[in-house]
Amino acid sequence: MSAPTPSTARTGWILSIPALILLALGASGPLLIVVVYAFLEPGEYSGVVWNFTTEAWFRVFFERDIFDDTVSMADAHLTIFWRSVKLSVLTTLITFAIGFPTAWFIATRPAGQRALWLFLITIPFWTNLLIRTFAIMEVIRNQGLLNTALIGLGVIGEPIQILYTDTAVLIGMAYVYLPLMVLPLYAAIDRFDFRLVEAGYDLYATRWRVLRRVILPIVKPGIVAGSILVFVPSLGAYVTPRILGGGKNMMIGNFIELQFGQGRNWPLGAALSLILLAIVLVALLAYVRVTSSDRQDG
Repeated sequence: MSAPTPSTARTGWILSIPALILLALGASGPLLIVVVYAFLEPGEYSGVVWNFTTEAWFRVFFERDIFDDTVSMADAHLTIFWRSVKLSVLTTLITFAIGFPTAWFIATRPAGQRALWLFLITIPFWTNLLIRTFAIMEVIRNQGLLNTALIGLGVIGEPIQILYTDTAVLIGMAYVYLPLMVLPLYAAIDRFDFRLVEAGYDLYATRWRVLRRVILPIVKPGIVAGSILVFVPSLGAYVTPRILGGGKNMMIGNFIELQFGQGRNWPLGAALSLILLAIVLVALLAYVRVTSSDRQDG
């Protein structure tokens, strides 16, 4: 088969120009608008005023007193950032603690049964996120299944207030994003050579030592991939914190929506969006660095 000539390659690039333009406008256009808005003044009734300023970035971390114009830290903003990162990290840890044994169980089943177990894991994806969030809400509310069962068993005398707390948001996100942890872990464990475990036991290693020195290093790419798949959407979650947090326990996604909606401060919302994007990029760069080092190590 002959190699393409320069004229053929040039023709191919020319024909692909319309598609490339559409991709650039669809992918980069909205992001560019957000970047521009982050350096403008907010309009009186939403929108922006086309005057360059960095006030939006200043207001992300600081606030001015309305009486004497003194500057102080924006404690409410920092609290929302801290809550978002904390709940996202805890969600990742909880899904890993539940997902790793689940993925190990599925990977060690007979080959004919694994498809059934994977099918059961992916069933939640067939249901809308909003419906799944309302389902977990029915479990943890004051008159829900959990409190009713505990009261019926005599464990508690009155309902435990879980709904509209950080705990409710954490439970909801762990439930929603658990399959995103299980599937990458299963893919990594399914390729694992279980003879290495037998070799570790033959060398008198304990179960904990085999897990720490043999299993976890080999399935680390699956752990990192699952952690990224859970952490990134958890950080920008909107529906689950809005419903289970009741509007009082906001995360970054809810705070950004508030600025573009009732807050009518589009530049501040754009600046917050770019900060969220930066955090996600840091997480993705960490993932790339880990996977690149794994490839270099063979």
